[in-house]
Amino acid sequence: MDSVVYDTADAYDADARDDRRGTGAASVARPRALATEAVHAGREDLAALGLHAAPIDLSTTYPSYDSRGEAARIDAFAAEGAEPEGPPVYGRLGNPTVARFETALARLEGTESAVAFASGMAALSAVLLVRNAMGLRHVVAVRPLYGCSDHLLTAGLLGSEVTWVDPAGIADALRPDTGLVMVESPANPTLAELDVRAVAHACGSVPLLADNTFATPVLQRPVELGARLVLHSATKYLGGHGDVMAGVVACDEEFARGLRQVRFATGGVLHPLAGYLLLRGLSTLPVRVRAASSNAAELARRLADDPRVARVHYPRIGGAMIAFEVHGDPHDVIAGVRLITPAVSLGSVDSLIQHPASISHRIVPTEDRHDAGVSDRLLRLSVGLEDVDDLWSDLDGALGFTSGG
Repeated sequence: MDSVVYDTADAYDADARDDRRGTGAASVARPRALATEAVHAGREDLAALGLHAAPIDLSTTYPSYDSRGEAARIDAFAAEGAEPEGPPVYGRLGNPTVARFETALARLEGTESAVAFASGMAALSAVLLVRNAMGLRHVVAVRPLYGCSDHLLTAGLLGSEVTWVDPAGIADALRPDTGLVMVESPANPTLAELDVRAVAHACGSVPLLADNTFATPVLQRPVELGARLVLHSATKYLGGHGDVMAGVVACDEEFARGLRQVRFATGGVLHPLAGYLLLRGLSTLPVRVRAASSNAAELARRLADDPRVARVHYPRIGGAMIAFEVHGDPHDVIAGVRLITPAVSLGSVDSLIQHPASISHRIVPTEDRHDAGVSDRLLRLSVGLEDVDDLWSDLDGALGFTSGG
């Protein structure tokens, strides 16, 4: 093997990680464990309502005989972005089912608020639009990022201008019109890790947006490390079953108000059924992430010992994602799997594999992709909940098809 970026730290070991990092609720005497919050956050009122499962509110509009009161509430929202008090008004202003998911996710990430969107890219777009509206169009970002995030910034589709830097260059890249610093750790797809606390310090007063899709709040809570905004493609681990598309930003209430105004104006709202599925997904998030992470750590060990594999990337924080480079043709591995699904996306209960240079990061210019460590031989594996020996048998067989096997 050429080299291995690999650590067997106990981050993936359920017995070694202390759960008791949740913010808890005002009514409890001590902070509740993350696993408890995952099950109960956003659902505290259900028993009083005579319900056990959270209801799905599919209404697009709501009746009101007080039009003067409605006008006052809409004026307040337009001025401040605060959630309207009282009964719902209109689906684009907010939905009770989606609000439950937002409450729960904010609790898990340790933030005041969370604002959900129709996709992760809609969520990122809303963050950029909030800052652009203040005349803060400049973004400082560290590669690699998810390929479409990279493209959105580079292409300037929303009027933003980006400066790409190494982490050490963040402070020097800041300008008076810098509205945001964006990082992803562990990064997609190389699983490169950053010192989020050091990055946050380098940002000064500029908000740090940390994409926490890969780590989830089970393994990392960026706000505790100094980030102001936490982005999730909720399509991935938060939903966890490959059947819902969504995005969410966890943040302080001040920033959330701007995000709600953008969501209302642009219409990137989350469907209530998706909000219900995400709330349900959160209840098993700690269990799923830990079980998949245990599988991933074992597969990373076996891949690191395999002569057909040139390099393995597995983060010290743990997690269920592996990136590895093969000596042979990576396309042969994609074609050779039978149990693992060759597909874009990640974070599902079943395992997925894809070739970033062909799919998720195809839209990033080749030179930039390579400079960020995304080689043409790199494969990204999202490890699921299958038996680890069955997964290895499938990988072993697929690696045997490569020209290096």
